[in-house]
Amino acid sequence: MKSSSKNTKTRIEKDSLGEVEIPAEAYYGVQTMRAVHNFPVSGWKAHPVMVDSYVYIKKAAAMTNSALGILDKKIAGAIVKAADEVLSGKHREHFVVDVYQAGAGTSHNMNTNEVLANRAIELLGGVRGDHKVVSPNDHVNMAQSTNDTFPTAMRLASLLMLKKLYPVLTQFEKTLDKKTKEFSKVIKSGRTHLQDAAPITLGQEFSGYRDIVKKHHELIKSTENHLAELGIGGTAVGTGLNTHVKFGVLMAKNLSKVSGLSLRPARNYFETMQSMLPFVELTSAINNFALDMTKITNDLRLLSSGPTTGFAEIIMPAVQPGSSIMPGKVNPSMAEMMNQVLFQVMGNHFTVMMCSQAGQMELNVMMPVMVFNIVWMIEILKNALKVFDEKCVRGLKADEKKCREYAEKSISIVTALNPIIGYLRAAEIAKEAMKTHRSIMDVIREKNLMPEKELNKVMDLMKLTKPGL
Repeated sequence: MKSSSKNTKTRIEKDSLGEVEIPAEAYYGVQTMRAVHNFPVSGWKAHPVMVDSYVYIKKAAAMTNSALGILDKKIAGAIVKAADEVLSGKHREHFVVDVYQAGAGTSHNMNTNEVLANRAIELLGGVRGDHKVVSPNDHVNMAQSTNDTFPTAMRLASLLMLKKLYPVLTQFEKTLDKKTKEFSKVIKSGRTHLQDAAPITLGQEFSGYRDIVKKHHELIKSTENHLAELGIGGTAVGTGLNTHVKFGVLMAKNLSKVSGLSLRPARNYFETMQSMLPFVELTSAINNFALDMTKITNDLRLLSSGPTTGFAEIIMPAVQPGSSIMPGKVNPSMAEMMNQVLFQVMGNHFTVMMCSQAGQMELNVMMPVMVFNIVWMIEILKNALKVFDEKCVRGLKADEKKCREYAEKSISIVTALNPIIGYLRAAEIAKEAMKTHRSIMDVIREKNLMPEKELNKVMDLMKLTKPGL
């Protein structure tokens, strides 16, 4: 490392390809600078949780290598202290590599190595760039490769993001449960094929939504099992070249300690390096939730349609004017936002899926874009679902009069007569009701099919929402 003679605000660093000029104040170094020049693609940098995940690995590695006696304790201590500073929120502006970068994530790995090395150098009294004090490769990256650290960081980032998603899912389930109870006596017409069907309660409809979300929550959580299995210690190709024989096991223990996650070493490093199974399993579970959540969101939009020419069975809270030209119009804005996010989540899953099949031999080099999509999909889903719950679903109101009116007008309530007069005779009554624009009850009364008392008993709408003859 040497100062630039042209500009005292820069320094010169050298790697195997030659010299590169770097801002003097930068904690990153030559390999990061090359990545900045090579990949000016999106302007998007690593998500904070990915920065955290990689720094956890470097901190745990310094602790592990020091405990195994292969890294000087003084150097290890400085790396750990530098890592703790980053984890506390400092030096974040020095993680500058674009999310679209060289395969496997070498650029992000070296960005992390260089930031921690240069800060550790300062903590030991040296000057940034003097890698004789602390080396990004030989010390911070000791017993590691991008090929085992990046998929490990992906696992940590996924698990940490899930921890943020779970409370939102739990709260949404509680909201739907509350609506299930609130609407338990609101009778409405069921609908199948978008046609009138037998009566149900609005609460029963919402109980379906509640349990759909609950099951998806459980399925998403089940993906943690494979995500918690780490291939760290496999280094370049899975053989563990340049590591202490106890490195992998102790590394999983130390990573669990510093991250607060429950982690374990993989049984087969070759499998964890080659296969992206845990990530596709995760995004598949989230994608499945997005599919059902789209159905739920669309149902709410339909149920609130109108207010004079649609279903108008529920009323959504108004959050903004619905038109720049039509006065008084109010749109289902929160539901529309939710749909857009869900479609994006599905697109994220497709990207992860395509990347997964693109691995070759001992490595999948598409990991940078995979983790970008994984973290992004969880982030936007978490944020969108939270505000959708708070600003829309919690404030839903039922138009009980409208709901009951539709239920009473539905020709499908004639289904209750099947055990009494048979399907074909009941179908004739339904046809006549439709043809003459009268209610089922009126047609039955006209034909004098049963006494009024019995008719009222058989056609009690609330009883029709429960099992029984």
